[in-house]
Amino acid sequence: MFGGYDLSRPDDYASFLIGHAAAFLPIEHALDRGGAEQFLPDWNESRRATLLAEDLAELGIDLPRQIEPPEFASDAEMLGALYVIEGSRLGGAMLRHNVPDGQPSRFLSAVHTSGRWRAFAATLDRCLCSDARLHEATSSALQTFASFERVAARSIA
Repeated sequence: MFGGYDLSRPDDYASFLIGHAAAFLPIEHALDRGGAEQFLPDWNESRRATLLAEDLAELGIDLPRQIEPPEFASDAEMLGALYVIEGSRLGGAMLRHNVPDGQPSRFLSAVHTSGRWRAFAATLDRCLCSDARLHEATSSALQTFASFERVAARSIA
């Protein structure tokens, strides 16, 4: 649903960031509260909520109304949400090329450091070694994606 935004257009880019902030900020905060650093040792240095808020502030936009933050009942659920949040860095790097120079793009420019995604994938393999844990993580990932989908639908409506 966010694919319909033309990030080269200032209004679309602003709407894209607002929509992402509404879902991303509470999800990242919940991951922080849940102890994401146990899975990503550089979590404290690599969070992106502040970068997203800074991009919005530079555009003169207040933080939007945010979704209800998720509660993670297990490590597997946290890993599912982390998969979505960390995977979005890969997409952000591609989308960044569509944002004109002069527009704030800290959030989309925050890519993985060398080897970080590979290390996280190894953590997923190690921690999600049973069908039950993999199912929990998958359900959580789908719920995380759905959070962004709901926000996008709200933004488009």
